[in-house]
Amino acid sequence: MTHHLRLALAQLNPVLGDISGNLKRARAARADAAKAGADLIVFTELFICGYPPEDLVLKPAFQLACMTAVEEFAGDTADGGPAVLIGSPWREGDTLMNAVALLNEGRIEAIRYKVDLPNYGVFDEKRVFSPGPLPGPVTVKGVRIGVPICEDIWTDEVTECLVETGAELLIVPNGSPYSQWKPDKRLQIVISRVVETGLPLVYLNQVGGQDELLFDGGSFGIEGDRTLGFQLPAFQETVAIVDYERTRGRWASKNGTIVPMPDGIAADYAACVLGLRDYVEKNRFPGVVLGLSGGIDSAVVAAMAVDALGSDRVHCVMLPYLYTASESLQDAEACARALGCRYDVVPIAPVIDGFNQVLAPVFAGRNADVTEENLQSRARGTILMAISNKFGSMVLTTGNKSEMSCGYATLYGDMNGGFNPIKDLYKQQVFAAARWRNENRPAGARGPQGIVIPENIITRPPSAELRPDQKDEDSLPPYAILDAILECLVERELPISEIVARGYDLDTVKRVEGLLRVAEYKRRQAAPGVKITHKNFGRDRRYPITNAFRDPGVKVVFDAAVRMKKPQEDVVDF
Repeated sequence: MTHHLRLALAQLNPVLGDISGNLKRARAARADAAKAGADLIVFTELFICGYPPEDLVLKPAFQLACMTAVEEFAGDTADGGPAVLIGSPWREGDTLMNAVALLNEGRIEAIRYKVDLPNYGVFDEKRVFSPGPLPGPVTVKGVRIGVPICEDIWTDEVTECLVETGAELLIVPNGSPYSQWKPDKRLQIVISRVVETGLPLVYLNQVGGQDELLFDGGSFGIEGDRTLGFQLPAFQETVAIVDYERTRGRWASKNGTIVPMPDGIAADYAACVLGLRDYVEKNRFPGVVLGLSGGIDSAVVAAMAVDALGSDRVHCVMLPYLYTASESLQDAEACARALGCRYDVVPIAPVIDGFNQVLAPVFAGRNADVTEENLQSRARGTILMAISNKFGSMVLTTGNKSEMSCGYATLYGDMNGGFNPIKDLYKQQVFAAARWRNENRPAGARGPQGIVIPENIITRPPSAELRPDQKDEDSLPPYAILDAILECLVERELPISEIVARGYDLDTVKRVEGLLRVAEYKRRQAAPGVKITHKNFGRDRRYPITNAFRDPGVKVVFDAAVRMKKPQEDVVDF
């Protein structure tokens, strides 16, 4: 009977759709695992194609390419090296499933299928996959290993079946995207399954960015006694070797390394940087360009861009006009110099003069208003797009979640661009990110140590500078209040009455709710950005643009029992 099992855990960053490249990555990882004497190397959910493949996985040619790659990889295992567990789409007849294949001794020894397909939040797996049957364990070197896939451990059905069919150890390949407090939630779920089954559990998670989603890695193992056996680094690729030994009939890891997990704004910042880096790298942009206004949002985006890509691939452009304060010019230049990136000043007055001249006959008899303000933003957006077209760099947008919630942004102006790393950070979080970055240089950052965002940028009142003496709070509630109300409306979906009961002014809450509602059409046209919060705009929170519903702002109570007994009666208590 085997009493020792050496695992190689491949916490890697696949590129979605790069099947040959992902196979190459897997082969290289297996070679490293072989040198370390591993018995089994495990890859993450759908590794061979990348996760999530969305509707791409419905293409027959894509399915065939994935299955062919897995079969080729199976052939490699004839060399006597480590067995392989790898995720891939798999078609059986007319049924397409999310699968994990066990490769050993030159062949595909077993395939297990995902049973519980998530269909909420960012997930749409029922759209593309069919659920598999309840699985039994697979056997590697005489060890019976249960391989539930990601969502399969969020309820007890699959793990209960695995225990009943003789599993001794649970290994879970995951494609679990990052959001605030998600690591804690994963740990709670895993401990619940360990308590129920009594088995140790290995949680292996993907790392890297895929469009709006960011996978944070942070793989770990929980022992049968519910203690933490090992913890891999977050936001980093690694192939880790973990030894399991059987003592008195129970498996446990030995000498596992526990790497501390970042949390709070440190984790959020790391997620934004990695998501930005992968979006640029995987889409093969040579670099990025952004408007550096002297304000907090663009300064934080510039810092993230330099940390992600290096200063030589970041181009900052100041686009001043009549209302640009001298402080803004000084602060923008100081920020660019601290970051070490290219900095140009391109005044937009000639462009605005041209717009005003050609529009004068059409606007005759009308006073200047927000139209002229938006012309400034759109002139800046056009210039940045021209620089992008000329040099190939992608434009970064710099609007935060508070602004995107309220529509405090200009279509075809400051919303122009290909990606927004702070799209899912509220304004208060952006300030926190700036302060944190000035005190810390994140692991793997390509930017400099020390203060990279001038203190004046952090302390000055925020302003769009589109008219004389303009401040954000002329148009919006103070950000501390605004962000708290938005958190209630967006993340928690609370009714107006409940938000008011928390101590917020009714008129202010109704005003913010109205801004949130009418800005949906803008958000539909916004650049993608890294998911950080519980509900990001786009993948998580999907509201119709045409929407006549209004929250009346009064207490609403639904009594389900009354509704069932007397469905013809109004059960709303005002």
